[in-house]
Amino acid sequence: MADAWKEAMELAEKTARRAGEVVCAALQVERSVMTKSCSVDLVTQTDQQVEQLIIQSVRDKFPTHRFIGEESVAAGEPCVLSDEPTWIIDPIDGTTNFVHAFPFVAVSIGFSVNKQMEFGVVFSCLEDKMYTARRGGGAFCNGERLQVSSQEDIQQAMVCTEFGSSRDPEVVEKIFCSLRAVLSIPTHGVRGAGTAAINMCLVASGCVEAYYEIGIHVWDIAAGVLLVTEAGGVLMDVQGGPVDLMSRRVLAANSPALAERLLQEIHSFCPIRDDAAPSL
Repeated sequence: MADAWKEAMELAEKTARRAGEVVCAALQVERSVMTKSCSVDLVTQTDQQVEQLIIQSVRDKFPTHRFIGEESVAAGEPCVLSDEPTWIIDPIDGTTNFVHAFPFVAVSIGFSVNKQMEFGVVFSCLEDKMYTARRGGGAFCNGERLQVSSQEDIQQAMVCTEFGSSRDPEVVEKIFCSLRAVLSIPTHGVRGAGTAAINMCLVASGCVEAYYEIGIHVWDIAAGVLLVTEAGGVLMDVQGGPVDLMSRRVLAANSPALAERLLQEIHSFCPIRDDAAPSL
């Protein structure tokens, strides 16, 4: 049976690579930096330029498809995941990395139909690594199949997380309580690439056993969730149960047992959902 979304996935890969070329070129010049929700929630003209490049490329081929884009939502577009074919775009995942030329920056494109992820593409621009996953078709990096780690002992595990952009003292306290607890299991260590998409690719690649974060957005993880599951991993909410793309909470791990063990250490909280109605 023919793959109904083969052409769309090929377009996503091609467009992600074009977007990555724009990102790499922008790193060679001075970058104009602005802020969104707070002084550490950064955005650049390149974020906006890349998102428009992706959206226009898709509209030329699929004019009826819908979009959830980080910069479009920041500009006031609704963040609604419907049953319609929807492209979920993070033009530069790791904007703070990009601003500082820290070498982990990704273009992330997820594609959903009937609220189910059909494919995900993450291009790690500076590493020149193209991660791809198709529902039921496996996960790959530059054409090589990915498989999660087989390590089941949490004390032998490496875990990824991030600190997020909130500087609210209560949020920061919960983040560091979780970090202290995870380190004290003890695990081998905690790392973070500064981009949710690449952190999830690291889980899919078997480099780390798990990644958790509270405060991310749907565009940060939409492509990555399929990479993890198609590489044999699992996804959960940090409070247990299945992951909800709009909840802004995620735990990705190589196995259910390791995920459940980490759940015991994470001090959860509930950010405002991505699909929450705007306050009047």
